[in-house]
Amino acid sequence: MSLRVAVQMDPIESVNIKGDSSFALMEAAQARGHQIFEYHVESLTLDADDRLYAECYPVTVQRVEGDHFTKGEAQRLDLGKDIDVILMRQDPPFHMGYITATHMLERIADETLVVNDPVSVRNSPEKVMVLNYREFMPPTLVTRSVDEVRRFMSEHGAVVVKPIHGNGGKAIFRVPADGDNLSALFEVFNQTWPEPHMVQPFLPEVAEGDKRIVLVDGEVAGAINRKPGEGEFRSNLAMGGSAEKTELTAREQEICAAMGPELKRLGLTFVGIDVIGGKYLTEINVTSPTGIVAISNFDDSDVAGMIWDAIEGRVLS
Repeated sequence: MSLRVAVQMDPIESVNIKGDSSFALMEAAQARGHQIFEYHVESLTLDADDRLYAECYPVTVQRVEGDHFTKGEAQRLDLGKDIDVILMRQDPPFHMGYITATHMLERIADETLVVNDPVSVRNSPEKVMVLNYREFMPPTLVTRSVDEVRRFMSEHGAVVVKPIHGNGGKAIFRVPADGDNLSALFEVFNQTWPEPHMVQPFLPEVAEGDKRIVLVDGEVAGAINRKPGEGEFRSNLAMGGSAEKTELTAREQEICAAMGPELKRLGLTFVGIDVIGGKYLTEINVTSPTGIVAISNFDDSDVAGMIWDAIEGRVLS
């Protein structure tokens, strides 16, 4: 079965092929005989007849640094009629442009499989969906109020403050227990983002790593432990963290079992969750999850292949 696959992504020219999950998915699709197109979210057009078009470039990929793709001439394609599968893989931020794209893609849901499901992605931003599983989370406050944070800190001490729609470990700050920089930090946060922010106790266990667990159709596909770089508490690989082989704790297995069936029901085929200290769930990543290359490198698995098995199964169902 050969599929026509359109990847909604950031420019392929900027991809770091060593660890990029989108590239790995494209490479795996190509190996299965699927035809790959790249398009950018800015080219989405809903015409007067309610047909959704995009300017799509046929691409072939190869794992050669500096020469990792060949791109053909742009084609105006009807994403409902001309494409079988869309991978929604552009990086957040999760803003109104991102949300509007999910509304546009939702209109072709009865014609083309979109991975992950755009309705579920829209309703499940990383630091909001996770609140459905508070029993597995550290104590968590969502607020714009400095006074509320001070009350929280009086009980929990030092905290971490995060933009609720941030990604890749960007703009995450540690505030010491005395809170001496809290007011200034919240001035910046409240001027920068209109939404509330997420506040959690600082977990010393993060020094031992932040585990990324990938689930495919609700089942565990693999995991890596990401350790912070020198002088950092953020363990994201994009922030200089390093990856190491790992196994799941009993608590992590419990977390995955609790959410797996719901992820599958929602059409969230490829999900990455983050767990600190073997027990504290902090994020559920559904917009553009990463980590599959590092996982496959450590345990000789084929996570991209597992994702394509799930996608092909959905197309045939």
